[in-house]
Amino acid sequence: MWFPPAAALLIGYLLGSIPWGVLLTRIAGAGDLRTIGSGNIGATNVLRTGRKGLAAATLLLDLLKGAAAVWIVRALLPGEELVAGAAAFVGHCYPLWLRFRGGKGVATMMGVVVALSPIAGLAYAILWLGLLGTVRISSVAGMAAAIVAPIAAAAVGRFDLAVLFLGLALIVLWKHRENIARLMAGTEPRIGRKRD
Repeated sequence: MWFPPAAALLIGYLLGSIPWGVLLTRIAGAGDLRTIGSGNIGATNVLRTGRKGLAAATLLLDLLKGAAAVWIVRALLPGEELVAGAAAFVGHCYPLWLRFRGGKGVATMMGVVVALSPIAGLAYAILWLGLLGTVRISSVAGMAAAIVAPIAAAAVGRFDLAVLFLGLALIVLWKHRENIARLMAGTEPRIGRKRD
């Protein structure tokens, strides 16, 4: 039947495409996030507004929308969780409402990973937060965390999730292609410093 996967796709995409960074900064009077810093809609760019609370809220809500898509579809349409998780991630990266110019997917991917595989989610969180605290380069932490997710899923025998997480990780890397170029040039900013 086509209805369950189609419904899971729609639910996941709609949840994932909620641009929390844009909404929160606008409500708080911090301006249009898309015209600030890198123009990205994620928590790292929200931090550039100087509003740490807004950045933390954006991070949490972007993470929760990925997890919520999986949890809701698991309750309503058991067996379609992977579709919902993938759709939520794609919705965040390519939201219809923002002309498909969304975020880079790191927080939303973590939500999806945690909801589908707590062990892989733990590996994701430890590596992401560990690198954020030590290297203090958001792109490095995010890309490394995305890469570890399929490895962790495969390590516990969830090869179906490993394939899904690998696909999401490749999109995360693609969305970070400008960051990769800056890393190679030695010009990628660290957290707490203004972007050139």
